[in-house]
Amino acid sequence: MSRSSSREADLFASQERNLYKPLADRLRPTKLTEFFGQQHLVGQGKSLQQAIEQSKLHSMIFWGPPGTGKTTLARIIAEQCQAKFLTISAVLSGVKDIRAAIDEAKETLHMHQQHSILFVDEVHRFNKAQQDAFLPFVEDGTVTFIGATTENPSFELNNALLSRARVYVLKALQTEDIKQVLQRALTDKEKGLADQHITIDDESLERLASIVDGDARRALNLLEIAADLTEEVDGKKIISEDILKDVLQQSYRRFDKQGEAFYDLISALHKSVRGSNPDASLYWFVRMLDGGCDPLYIARRVVRMASEDIGNADPRGLQLALNAWDVQERLGHPEGELAIAQAIIYLACTPKSNAVYKAFNQAKKDVQQSGSAEVPLHLRNAPTKLMDELGYGKTYRYAHDEPHAYAAGEQYFPEGMNPHYYQPLPYGLEQKISERLAFLRNLDEKAKQ
Repeated sequence: MSRSSSREADLFASQERNLYKPLADRLRPTKLTEFFGQQHLVGQGKSLQQAIEQSKLHSMIFWGPPGTGKTTLARIIAEQCQAKFLTISAVLSGVKDIRAAIDEAKETLHMHQQHSILFVDEVHRFNKAQQDAFLPFVEDGTVTFIGATTENPSFELNNALLSRARVYVLKALQTEDIKQVLQRALTDKEKGLADQHITIDDESLERLASIVDGDARRALNLLEIAADLTEEVDGKKIISEDILKDVLQQSYRRFDKQGEAFYDLISALHKSVRGSNPDASLYWFVRMLDGGCDPLYIARRVVRMASEDIGNADPRGLQLALNAWDVQERLGHPEGELAIAQAIIYLACTPKSNAVYKAFNQAKKDVQQSGSAEVPLHLRNAPTKLMDELGYGKTYRYAHDEPHAYAAGEQYFPEGMNPHYYQPLPYGLEQKISERLAFLRNLDEKAKQ
């Protein structure tokens, strides 16, 4: 076979293989110059960029949202450092697979004097025992460990593994980064879609790049679907607005009902209400709905906000929150969501007080530390003759029979205790409550004289 025929055969074989690979996989960068985004890690002069360029391997954890390049970056490191790339998925693998990968790494080192990188995707899915299985081989240099996770390593990975690896945080790609990825896909003749002569206007490209929420893989998948759905006319495929609308009909915002993104959003909502910013509060509420959160969960958390952050500064807040919860249960979408929005805006705008929250926590602490202190005799009921003879309730003072309906100087705590948990703040209704309590405590002081 001639050299030109051989090249043509290789090209045909390459194109045939590409037919069965998704666009996102075909376009996976193989070197740093093709890698988009994460300039805070791999930009010129950054520590990870220098480590890769100088082939200085160390174990690491890549933490970031889907589609930000965690797997790709691990492959680039292996390629740059001329290391064998071994990969397992924590979703599908167990200790047996870990051992098989370690055996392969040992054989590669012994037979070919080549180091191995063991890449574990979704490493947070491994339990403690499975994570511990890596440690001896990371320590003795059998493998360099690289784990990828979408969850906070502080919560999902054990300390022993974390102490042996450096955590790198990957960020969601910016719209401009995604646009560059898409433009490469449209113009790449070998791996991309250039041979299909696809045309998409700038506005549609911008929309596609912005809707995927920083996920390059998802952007490429959607572009490929749109290309497949587009009919060829006069040798060209023009992705129409209708085709794009059909492909983009669902929400692609990041939202994991069990993951950190979920708790980040509810935290932002709660803190915006506490910070008296109704606009930000409404934004985070809608973000959660947009991501698919159950409105009843949000309604329950809004009730918590009413007690924790507003309290008696405006007791109407709690009632409004409960009403919103009730409307959501009775009417559902969309009436219930509007009622929850009303409650959120009211709570954000009304005076704030955490006095009830702090008082409750301090009382809990005292109960845990003081044990089962005896109830004073005068506060006990005497339903039997024996209890009456023992003095139960004999010296109790009925508050309604005394001036101001208050038994000045009466003791309601166990012996030796007299804390003041509830310290109302000078906001809203609590200002009047504070004045009332000051008046009653003044009566107590006079009763002691």
